[in-house]
Amino acid sequence: MRLRVIDLDGSLAAQKPLRQRIDAGVATRIDAADLAGRLRIVASRSALQSLASRLQSAAGDETTVTFYGSGDFHHLTAGLVAALDEPLTIVHFDNHPDWVRFPATVNCGAWVNRALELPHIRKVVTIGPCSDDLVRPELQFANLDAVRDGRIVLYPWRHPPSRVWGRYGRTRCYRQEGGHLHWRNLADESWADFLGELIEAIPTRAIWLTIDKDVLGRSDALTNWDQGSLPLSHLIAAIERLAGERRIAGVDVCGDWSEPRFADPFRATLAYFDHPPRLRPSVDDLAVNARVNAKLIDCFARVLS
Repeated sequence: MRLRVIDLDGSLAAQKPLRQRIDAGVATRIDAADLAGRLRIVASRSALQSLASRLQSAAGDETTVTFYGSGDFHHLTAGLVAALDEPLTIVHFDNHPDWVRFPATVNCGAWVNRALELPHIRKVVTIGPCSDDLVRPELQFANLDAVRDGRIVLYPWRHPPSRVWGRYGRTRCYRQEGGHLHWRNLADESWADFLGELIEAIPTRAIWLTIDKDVLGRSDALTNWDQGSLPLSHLIAAIERLAGERRIAGVDVCGDWSEPRFADPFRATLAYFDHPPRLRPSVDDLAVNARVNAKLIDCFARVLS
């Protein structure tokens, strides 16, 4: 595997597990701090083009594992998968579905739809949400049509039924009863059995893994967003199982905490209303992210060797 760090917000390069690998030459650091203000929350076209040119210059043949900081940048996934041209299923671990249809920009709440616009992306499977994005999802511009049609498959870790007005039938991940979608709650199921079902339903040989650590609880991550409850052991087991039965074409990881900094009031306003109350974490608080990143890197090294 090839490990790289896109250094946007300063949250990663100083972490011991990544700094040691960068210093030893087994990980690549790509400086993109100058682009962060135009990429955070909502990406400008010029900033995306600048970042793509820097990533292209660092391209190689190995499977690449990319860390890039806060989940405010999760929409970079759409650009990373766009660089590939083989049929792909995206397996997406996140506390949020990132399925918003409006506005149709490249933003951290809508990147799943940008990915589905690519001809080689067959499906996005989202695992782990517990967030309020599933409360009256139509009012939040959720792409439930893609869920009904099977292009988005969403498995909450735990969530009550969602109030809806449309007709969405029944799929692997929910059943509709009247005006509610009753989701499967993975917290109540056998994780091993679920992984077996998941793998059988993936329509492509190759998959892309994208992980936002806000899918984890606060004992395993400290992020800029509200967090879920997926156990880290379940995430590790899923990576191992998926790698054993599908080819991982690439991986990206976000969900580290960083102070939101913006050059314009538009993005700052979006962040103010979207983020939970501001955290002021200590160095000790943030150490959890380095520990979990080290475990993820070790896992990827094992399964991608």
